[in-house]
Amino acid sequence: MTEILNLASWVSLSLGGIFCLIGGLGLLRMPDFFTRLHAASVIETLGAGLLILGMLFQSGLSLTSVKLIFILLLIFFASPTATHALARAAKVKGIKYFQKEGDND
Repeated sequence: MTEILNLASWVSLSLGGIFCLIGGLGLLRMPDFFTRLHAASVIETLGAGLLILGMLFQSGLSLTSVKLIFILLLIFFASPTATHALARAAKVKGIKYFQKEGDND
């Protein structure tokens, strides 16, 4: 049973790390604020969520796992709200969306 938990833990930690790397590259490569905000939200939800899930598998049933669950819940409720608030504030401020050359919509 511990072999399965270790495998699940390392798969979750590895996938979380991969999502964080992909999101970090997205932050560098995306052309405007809104697409960068999307890349940052991928890091926050998928990357951090999978990393915390991997740590949960490693910690077992303990007080540490309860703390990790509270952190996970905080991230999953606060992160989308903060991302939405940032996007709305940018739209109200008048930040333009990215447009390809030739798009006049």
